[in-house]
Amino acid sequence: MSAATLRALLGIDHPVVLAPFGGLSSIELTAAVSELGGLGSYGLYGYSPARIAETCEALRAATDRPFALNLWLPTGDEVRPGQVELDAVHAALAPFFAEVDAPIPPDPAAFLPGFTEQAEAALAAGPAVLSLVYGVPPAWLIERAHASGTVVIGTATTVAEAVALEAGGVDAVVATGSEAAGHRTSFLGRPEDSLVGTFALVPQVVDAVAIPVLAAGGIADRRGVAAAFALGASGVHVGTAFLATRQSAANDAHRAAIRSTPPEATVLTRAMSGRLARGARNRAVTAIEDAGAIAPFPAQNWLTGRFRSEAGRRGLGELQSLWLGQGAPLATRDEAAEVFAELRAGVPAA
Repeated sequence: MSAATLRALLGIDHPVVLAPFGGLSSIELTAAVSELGGLGSYGLYGYSPARIAETCEALRAATDRPFALNLWLPTGDEVRPGQVELDAVHAALAPFFAEVDAPIPPDPAAFLPGFTEQAEAALAAGPAVLSLVYGVPPAWLIERAHASGTVVIGTATTVAEAVALEAGGVDAVVATGSEAAGHRTSFLGRPEDSLVGTFALVPQVVDAVAIPVLAAGGIADRRGVAAAFALGASGVHVGTAFLATRQSAANDAHRAAIRSTPPEATVLTRAMSGRLARGARNRAVTAIEDAGAIAPFPAQNWLTGRFRSEAGRRGLGELQSLWLGQGAPLATRDEAAEVFAELRAGVPAA
């Protein structure tokens, strides 16, 4: 599939897509990428239906260009409050709560909103694109999306996942290499067993499916974009380079980590969320791993989120989730427009 096919499918001018950041998305950055002619994306992890509606209103006030909303599909292994014993985890996390002057919270009624309610709210908002991670979207969701003119994008970490997504009816697939920042969204196998690099993954996915393929993982400048197109991709899906800009919701400590973490110093860890994710190793990650205090998802993510949010407000990078990819040292630009121009320069003229 060509870049022109992808542009027509998504209603954009340039085949550059902003990766969604669960917890770090901003209206400003999403709108900026869309206004520049790419596809801005906004991650809705943990959002209530009301907050989803409010977010879409804010996005539409900021841009009249297409944008994507992103949701996490349930995998079936999520735990509910009361299902797991958390005393040991509480004890290991206590110093971090004390450091931000916060008590260890009691369990909530639910760790996450229900997926169906989130999906209904996202569909009601009528985005140009709905992207999903951690699985093949249910048939009803794809049918409803298509009926309202919304394009559906899935995310694959292996060739088999890409084939499953195409068979399930998605319109395009993101082939996300193991270099990428944040959560490893594998769903057909353990993420530890699905660590295929972008350079190997993208051409194999392109050969295996007939839908447009977006390359993700380690792409931060025109060289990465050119390589992605040489591998057969129809577009690029970029996270860390945009996360480093002032328009993102990352704070200064997070941006400093992006600029200072060499590729070999990134870590794949379950410490912060209970699911495997790539970021910078900091004091919190090290202490949680050393203590073995990792509850199943989403209990771990909810618990650490209570001190991480306050640490973020205080700029305490050692207590945050510093998600970043192995291409982080290439993320040297402060403005979203500068990043976009650099990426666009790598798109083949044809």
